[in-house]
Amino acid sequence: MTMTSGDRNATRLQGLEDSHSSVRLRAALAVGTAPDPCFVDKLIERCAIEPEFFVRDMLTWALTRHQVSLTLPKLLREVRSERAQARSQALHTLSKIGDRQAWPAITRALLTDADDEVARSAWRAAVVLVPEGEAHDLATCLATQLGRGERETQLSLSQALVALGDVAGPALHTATRAEDPRVRAHALATQRLLRDPDAGFELAIEEAKRVAALTGAPRADD
Repeated sequence: MTMTSGDRNATRLQGLEDSHSSVRLRAALAVGTAPDPCFVDKLIERCAIEPEFFVRDMLTWALTRHQVSLTLPKLLREVRSERAQARSQALHTLSKIGDRQAWPAITRALLTDADDEVARSAWRAAVVLVPEGEAHDLATCLATQLGRGERETQLSLSQALVALGDVAGPALHTATRAEDPRVRAHALATQRLLRDPDAGFELAIEEAKRVAALTGAPRADD
């Protein structure tokens, strides 16, 4: 018996919930290859709970294959979800879609979200979506997060600030005079990456820590 398009869609929707990640991955690939409006709600729902990174990435890709008019309103609702993964993945998907209509949803609350994954996704999305004329305010907000978290989080923030270019310079300069040595070190490392994007973050941060320690040390004549 020949399978109808409705049958195929039903099979793919079921596949997105399969207990095996390989099946979910193939189902997401199939959904993105043959997009249909009936998939959008399930893709977004699955993004909020999918435990496997590669499957989540395929879910995002599948969403980008659908019409923005269908996906954007639903993703904008997701960034206000109480579930951190839902917020994070929706922000990640918005950054991949790249439609600047989403910019107003990138709030300070998201850029400073207590969950590192949400904040990192918000930083990446903000850099992609920020309209001309608002990059300076974005850089100032991002600079308030300097010194936050471990290496991966700090690297994400540095990359976001570097992506903004010279407009991030004043905020970074101010942060190099912060009382917190972690903030100073992170700001200095990001300044170095801004001057030389090919510089390694590990080397930049270690050098910056030494400079920050010296900068914060009491002078001999104090």
